[in-house]
Amino acid sequence: MQSRNKFFDDVSQMMTNAMGVAQGAREEAENAMKGLVDRWLADRDFVTREEFDAVRAMAQKAREENEALKARIEKLEAKK
Repeated sequence: MQSRNKFFDDVSQMMTNAMGVAQGAREEAENAMKGLVDRWLADRDFVTREEFDAVRAMAQKAREENEALKARIEKLEAKK
């Protein structure tokens, strides 16, 4: 009976070790994939969210200024 317990203890230990190795391999694969994706994105000429928001705000301000100038021109033309 004692040998059966030793056998099951060994199998249990082996399974625990295998799970640890699998977990390590998964983390290694995730890190490798993340590095690959990060390098791929860096090679592309994508803008950051902050840059996009800044340009968007500038475009909105330009639109508002254009509308104000358009209204001013129409007002000046109406006076003629």
